[in-house]
Amino acid sequence: MFVSHLFSRYLPIMALILILVASAFAFAAGNSVPESGAGDGQGTISGYTVTNIDYTLNADPTLIDTVEFDIAPTAGANTPDVVTVQLNGGAWFACAVAAGHATCDVSSGSITVLSANNLRVVAAE
Repeated sequence: MFVSHLFSRYLPIMALILILVASAFAFAAGNSVPESGAGDGQGTISGYTVTNIDYTLNADPTLIDTVEFDIAPTAGANTPDVVTVQLNGGAWFACAVAAGHATCDVSSGSITVLSANNLRVVAAE
């Protein structure tokens, strides 16, 4: 009698626990992620050689109008499609590139000859 009384008293609680456990397994089985791809790798960044740098002055000889130079790819690189320059850490200026020669109009930057102490060239294919 005592066993039957305990069984009837705890049967609903045990049934509820079984339902919760079964539900947890049902949700866990529903976690599926579609296949996708990702990657990581490395490669050598080859550079360019900049030579024959030439500055053209404005009618006011204290200002620089253009910067011109030859740019040649090192081993593994191709002729650059995009070349930009920066003088003194200021604004960036786009360059026109033809047959390995870059011409960069920097006249809009009002860069003085006296302040010009750094030329930075960035090139990319």
